[in-house]
Formats: sequence, C-alpha cells, structure tokens
Amino acid sequence: MIVVYEQDLVEELASRPSMGEAVQAGVDLIDLWPLTDASRLRNDARYAETLQVRITRILARIMTGQDVTIPDAEYVYEGAEDIPGRPQDLVDALLAANDAYEGMVGGAAQGQSGKLVQAARTLQAGWSQEETKATCDLVDRFGREVTPEGETLESSSEQAEVGRRLATSMVALARLAKALHADADQAVKILPVLLYLNELNERMGIPRVFLTDDQIRQLLGEAVSKSVQDLADTLAPLVTAEWKKHLDEVVWDPEEAKRKAKEDDERKSREALQAKFAHVPEDPDKPPVEL
Repeated sequence: MIVVYEQDLVEELASRPSMGEAVQAGVDLIDLWPLTDASRLRNDARYAETLQVRITRILARIMTGQDVTIPDAEYVYEGAEDIPGRPQDLVDALLAANDAYEGMVGGAAQGQSGKLVQAARTLQAGWSQEETKATCDLVDRFGREVTPEGETLESSSEQAEVGRRLATSMVALARLAKALHADADQAVKILPVLLYLNELNERMGIPRVFLTDDQIRQLLGEAVSKSVQDLADTLAPLVTAEWKKHLDEVVWDPEEAKRKAKEDDERKSREALQAKFAHVPEDPDKPPVEL
C-alpha cells in the first residue's frame, strides 16, 4: 500500500462518493496493461502524442491569453518554429511549453525538484524565491514519502489503491497551489505544477490527466477558497472523463469502427425513410405482405 503525505486526508478523499467513478475508470484502464496487442500499442503511443499537443496548447493559451488552436500546437510539436499568419509570441509560448513538457520527464523522482524549477523558468511562471523554496520543499517531501525506495511504484488495479494514489495527486495539487499563492487570475503560476503532477501520477502507476484552461482556473479558485474535499469533488469527474477517453482510444479498432459506422448509416436511412412516409395513411384494403 502507498504511504503518503497527509495519510488520513488521503484516505478520506479516496473514500468520498465523488471519487468512485474516477477510481473505476482508472481500474478499467490500468487493467489493460501490459499492452501486448500491436494495434493497442500504436493507439496508446498516438494518445501520448496527442496528449502532449493538447496540454502544450493549454499552457500556451494561459501564457499568452490568445486563442491557441490544436493545429498551432500540432505544427510546433512537429518541429515548426514559426507559423505563417500566426503571432510569433504564440509560437514561442508553444515552443516553451514543449520544452517544459519534455524537460519534466522523471521530475517526480527523488532529488529532481530542479526540473520543476527549470519548468517554471521556461514557462515564465513568475515564482518568487520564497514560492520556489516552498514548492521544492513540498516536492522533495512527496518524493521521499510517495516512493521511499526511490523506485516507480508498481501499478495496481485494486480500487482502494487506485483511490489512494489519485487522492495523493489531488492533495499535492492543493498544497502546491497554496504554496504558490496561485489563483484563477495567476493561473500561469500553476502550469509547471500540472506538468509535475502528471509525472507524479506516472511514478505512482496511475494514468495522466488533462485539464482545459477554464477547468484550471476553476480549480485554482477552489484551491484557494474551498477545502481539499471540495477540490476533489470538482476534479474527480474531470479525471473520469480523461481516463475514459484514454481507454476508448487504446481499445479503438478501425474495422469495428467502420462496421458500426455502416450500421449507423443504415439505421439513419431507415429512420429517415420511415419519417418521410409516416404521414401516408395505411390502405385498409391492402393485402398483408409476408416477409
């Protein structure tokens, strides 16, 4: 069993009714591993690539306040350093977001808090010296207590354990947000922490998560003004949605998708035909037709 910072609070959060669906989504996803099917391995690799695109887009949106699009984020992910017709500061923000994303890999291991500090510089998060020290102290403590042997935890599909690990990630978010005095008006401060939390999830053997810019601002408002329990209640359905999306993308079968699409088209055609002639009255003298 995982032994973590604020164990009693973690146990309380893990047992909250709001966490049930998220925990089950995590169990369903973790149960697929280790992946052996070639199609599922490809699907998971594709999910990881699109997750980086989606996350770096959100980072750039918050950094710039501009309408960064998925195509913008894809171009930069694929190596573009400028995009015709798009502001260069937007592209530069995406470049920084990708550098921070990739530089954070392994950043939840013991002794790796420097990666978080570097991400904060790269993303121009505006941390003060006091905030940087408080954040590093917390991250160092998480590293010691979450994985005391210095190794990544073995994945577990036991519901209680998935709940504890997810709750640990939520407590970490709440404590780090407070240490940074981050709120909805200073969302840029929390961006390096969100990258760190996905590395923490990876280290605890649970899937990564994704939040939109609006969701990040909502959560920061709750992290400052409400309890950790309220934060968990808000975050749980967002985690559920992302973990279900991950599962759906991993198990996606193109042939099965084609078959279902064909069946849907045929059903819609039948329904449209029935609706077209629904107003035509039945002929009472018409002989029955045997099918």
